Amino acid sequence: MKIRRAASSDDVFAAAHLFDAQPLPDATARFLAQDHSHLLIAYVGEEPAGFVSGIETTHPDKGTEMFLYELGVDDAFLRRGIGTALVEALKTLAAERGCYAMWTGTAAGDAAAQATYRKAGGSIDDGAFVSWDLA
Repeated sequence: MKIRRAASSDDVFAAAHLFDAQPLPDATARFLAQDHSHLLIAYVGEEPAGFVSGIETTHPDKGTEMFLYELGVDDAFLRRGIGTALVEALKTLAAERGCYAMWTGTAAGDAAAQATYRKAGGSIDDGAFVSWDLA
């Protein structure tokens, strides 16, 4: 498995089956053009097997943190560590870009997501808020 940052709309559309709906051309172009938006795609061979997206958010009195926006793995590739590897890759990118933390939310009963986030070093508070301290 290899993880690469999506660099073009072609990368995104080749991985369209991983998203909830067909990617929109205008939204894809806007997302990719923003320096603070990140889309990492995991490949098994040359086949897109999963993705994680993250958005850097900055606040004047807090600094910059990474919001893990969405994580998805194709059903055919579940339970192979791809989700964990994607979260780890986003966490590494966040640290490289100077983020002090990374966070996301999850459903209280989503045991699979919570297990993935824990494997990637996340702390889960009240079964819904997941955070990583990068400082």
